[in-house]
Amino acid sequence: MALRLILVLAAILGIWWALRWWSKAPPDQARKTLIAAIMILLVVGGIALVATGKLGGLFAIAAGLSPWISRALRLHGFWRTIQRMRGKGQEPPSAAAPPPPDSAMTPAQAYEILGLAPGATPEQIREAHRRLMRANHP
Repeated sequence: MALRLILVLAAILGIWWALRWWSKAPPDQARKTLIAAIMILLVVGGIALVATGKLGGLFAIAAGLSPWISRALRLHGFWRTIQRMRGKGQEPPSAAAPPPPDSAMTPAQAYEILGLAPGATPEQIREAHRRLMRANHP
């Protein structure tokens, strides 16, 4: 009985101390610490389940939750599709700017890139293109 009381008081004191620290910590450090604490709790919980022989119960819970998780993932995909359809007319802020209108390649530039003189035959153009493709693509 006394051991349980001490453990409960220690847990309450630990939670109080953690919340006090978390409210004063910078957001980036608080996030990293929270992730580390969650990972430590998962490892300690897993060790406790293995030590007490109750790991099978964890697998049973996971098997029972798997259909619900599957449904939630499908619902999330459906929700994202609806959001995309609703905002279809809006351009995302990270979209690349369209190229300037004067960016079209002139025939002289094309001949220069292919390494040909203006007025080359279609066969020479095809061969120069194949040569460039072999050189630039695996």
